[in-house]
Amino acid sequence: MEPLKNHNLTDVAYTGILYEKRPCFDAKGKPVEGLYNAWIWLNNPAQFNSYTTQIVKEVILALRQASNDRSVVTVVLTAVGDKAFCTGGNTKEYAEYYSGNPQEYAQYMRLFNDMVSTVLMCDKPVICRVNGMRIAGGQEVGMACDFTVAQDFARFGQAGPKHGSAAVGGATDFLPGFVGMERAMYSLTLCEPWTAYQAYMYGLILDVVPALKVDGQFVPNPMVVTDKWIDTKGKIVYGTMKGGEELANTKEIMSKGKMDLSMLDEAVNRLATKILYTMPNCMTKSINEVRKQKLMHWDKNKESNRDWLALNMMTEAKAGFRAFNEGPKDNREVDFIRLRKMLAEGHEWNDELIRAISPQFR
Repeated sequence: MEPLKNHNLTDVAYTGILYEKRPCFDAKGKPVEGLYNAWIWLNNPAQFNSYTTQIVKEVILALRQASNDRSVVTVVLTAVGDKAFCTGGNTKEYAEYYSGNPQEYAQYMRLFNDMVSTVLMCDKPVICRVNGMRIAGGQEVGMACDFTVAQDFARFGQAGPKHGSAAVGGATDFLPGFVGMERAMYSLTLCEPWTAYQAYMYGLILDVVPALKVDGQFVPNPMVVTDKWIDTKGKIVYGTMKGGEELANTKEIMSKGKMDLSMLDEAVNRLATKILYTMPNCMTKSINEVRKQKLMHWDKNKESNRDWLALNMMTEAKAGFRAFNEGPKDNREVDFIRLRKMLAEGHEWNDELIRAISPQFR
């Protein structure tokens, strides 16, 4: 028999991600010799696992590597730490390099588009292991995956119109199919995040598990309402963040506990084991057919959205990303009212306008 061919585009030494092959487990929980799950870890926890240009390139290559590896059954896309899966593009890089440079940002968005497309073209099922916040571009990459399992301190949402962009890196294509038009509209425009329990209830994710261990026992996120469905006014509150005195009472529980993602890993491994017990070619055909529901929107819109995002780096994105990167910690948004007034008066987009609305100049 001739040696097997290597179909990878290139061999790479990863610096912005971690790539590891972990054993598959059979139905009895025993490792299966010669079969693996490929775990791809975003490794930028100091910046909430936001992806730099280098990280985007490495994720593309890692997904191709896992897809081509004959011994890999399932791909797990996740990140280091327990604070964030991914908060989108690296705003420091955006503010300091791409702002005001649409031609450069267009090149970057070519890479981002390729990253999302590579998820959707992977020959293996892709599980998104949500170890923390899944926001903005992180939400978009996560929704491209086939399954999502989350720990219950994770939050899900967008950031676009609040910070000078639009969620056209996949969210406007994917989110209505998960949660319906009305909820998608609310999330994509107003950028208010959902808790993991809301995301589960709305159909955005497959499973959610506790991550806080108190006195040796796992407890549900004490900051989130998980014990009732409606309040006295008949409004659904299950899964929402607690407030006021109710929230203050959770501090004692939090102080006694520690974060432990072992239940998350167990849930991911259980799902991967179920995938193991399927016909591989039939599995690939099935996921590719379901992915068509995402691809018919993604492929139609990704290039025109790339063009718009690049040009937007001259106006609202230039102001918004710089405000987020350079503004004080308690104020990272532009003055929206002053911006709207200045535009209503016919003021052109220039450095004078950006200075007038930006918190770092006030």
